[in-house]
Amino acid sequence: MPKSAMIKISNRVELPENEIEWQFIRSSGAGGQNVNKVSTAAQLIFDIKNSSLPEFYQQRLLQKADHRITASGKIIIKCQASRSQDANRQTALVQFIALVASVADVAKKRIPTRATKSSQTKRLDTKKQRGATKAMRQFKLD
Repeated sequence: MPKSAMIKISNRVELPENEIEWQFIRSSGAGGQNVNKVSTAAQLIFDIKNSSLPEFYQQRLLQKADHRITASGKIIIKCQASRSQDANRQTALVQFIALVASVADVAKKRIPTRATKSSQTKRLDTKKQRGATKAMRQFKLD
């Protein structure tokens, strides 16, 4: 049995190409007669739950708020930017890899900081100075 091609997501994660389903449909919009007879738009469909992705990736993808991820756990990416079916297929694949790779980045936990004593003193001094300037404007000579 021949080994199917692998799609590289990151250094450690690869997906078999046969887990991605492709549909080619007619593009919408301008394009003359070509648009009515050639299916150039590429639609990539990937089932997150039934994939060989690591559990961490699956959970993060399912939690991600992205319009390309359906409630049933499928990623659907439609690309119709080009008049070439192959170019649209490549663009959709690049978008898919970027989407899956984006969940690997774990945000660094923010450590709250406190203002230094000198910065607080400086801030209060400038406030007092500004208040004094405004108070001087209200002073009237009779």
